Amino acid sequence: MFCILITKLLLMKKEELLYALALQKTKGIGDIIAKKLITTLGSASAVYQEKHRNIQKLNGIGSITIANLKDKTPLKEAEKEVEFIIKNGIKTLYFLDDDYPNRLKYCIDGPILLFQKGITSFENRKVISIVGTRKITSYGRDCCEQIIADLKIYNPIIVSGFAYGVDICAHRAAIKNGLETVAVLAQGFAGLYPKSHKKYEKELLENGSFLTEFWYHDQPLREHFLQRNRIIAGLSEATIVIESAEKGGSLVTADIADSYNRDVFAVPGRTSDKFSKGCNQLIKQNKAVMLNTVKDLISELSWEQSSAKKQLIQPQLFVELSETEQLVVTFLQLNGKQQLDLISLNNQLSIQQTASVLFNLEMKGIVKPLPGKMFEVI
Repeated sequence: MFCILITKLLLMKKEELLYALALQKTKGIGDIIAKKLITTLGSASAVYQEKHRNIQKLNGIGSITIANLKDKTPLKEAEKEVEFIIKNGIKTLYFLDDDYPNRLKYCIDGPILLFQKGITSFENRKVISIVGTRKITSYGRDCCEQIIADLKIYNPIIVSGFAYGVDICAHRAAIKNGLETVAVLAQGFAGLYPKSHKKYEKELLENGSFLTEFWYHDQPLREHFLQRNRIIAGLSEATIVIESAEKGGSLVTADIADSYNRDVFAVPGRTSDKFSKGCNQLIKQNKAVMLNTVKDLISELSWEQSSAKKQLIQPQLFVELSETEQLVVTFLQLNGKQQLDLISLNNQLSIQQTASVLFNLEMKGIVKPLPGKMFEVI
């Protein structure tokens, strides 16, 4: 009987994976719309089983989206991808599942599916992203290695993009210091980019994971690197920029992290140094905290306090919260002030439910409303 139940569970998961993959590849349906469809209708499979006239009643869903959903090509492609996933033992992280990285769940444009090779679990872990130029200098390398060595006692997961320069320096320094490290790729698992980093694959898998939203044979296209950057920013509670020119992908990652209300740190450098200009600019524009030593980060993130986790309001104020109220409070604590619509979407609540919960929290003196339908924890 137990074996039958397990078999049914696996078949259900396979079916949901198939339809989630199809949504990923359906033209005109990005992660935001896909999440809306899935959370409203209950599952990815339900999106394809629901009558189109009912789907079109949903706010923001038009005739073009419906026409794209009628196309069966993504489903056929998804069937092949499921076989690749099973054959190659790739772990899938679905945004509704418990093992999906918690911080990324709170990013409105976070991917509905992630693919993982490796050992990493993000549950109850400190996570730091480290990014920077591909043309790292000796100064940047020294800073990167020292920062990670000083972080060792806090045992964070170090996230980066497996590229040349700062990225690979961060991964290797993490491994050297016995820390888990996660490489977020801009391609599928059929190959590795850059090819010269293939020699680090085994060591990284023994000390962490590779993570991607791209299908098995997807290539490292230019636009994929920009998509990857939002995952690097969304996985972590803080992003550190080691070195950057005035323009570059690491500055994009810093901007995305800031838009997610995550902390951003930048290592300062001489004004005459090309690859310090981006960091100095972030600091000057108040987009990043100056990082002179790891103590600056520890202080800003309050890691000196119990396990670096923000304390829940309930034990501090002795206020009883329902499960849904606690869900909303924790979301606001992690992400700062947020709009009503985003609170609703990220917590899979209706607008009416969210408004009611926020009103109750306001009456309990825990949350306060702000202009523009914004709310924040007091």
